[in-house]
Amino acid sequence: MAAGGLHVAADAPHIDAERSFVEVSSGTYRLEAPLTFATVPVLRHAGLSRIAAAHSELSFDLQQVPVSDSAGLALLIDWLAEARKRQRTLRYAHVPEALRTLAQLSDVESLICAAQ
Repeated sequence: MAAGGLHVAADAPHIDAERSFVEVSSGTYRLEAPLTFATVPVLRHAGLSRIAAAHSELSFDLQQVPVSDSAGLALLIDWLAEARKRQRTLRYAHVPEALRTLAQLSDVESLICAAQ
């Protein structure tokens, strides 16, 4: 089991976490990977690295996220917490409708869908 209690599921799709973040401009990355229980452990570190490297603000564009679940939503919240801890501003752009609905049902829509 990995640090923090997360582990990669046996049926996890193989994704390259670093290539899943496409830099579209300075401080803006397009995430091109599923945000699911199976992919969260792989994607977490790559997102944290981008947050740590940011000067003040950054944005993750979620338009190309094909599928998400509650673990993906938890990861987005985790990244927000890390950004705040590091005194950075993280925004999510183009949140897919399914993820927006899950955030609304979980009463965290204001965190995930702010300023869109």
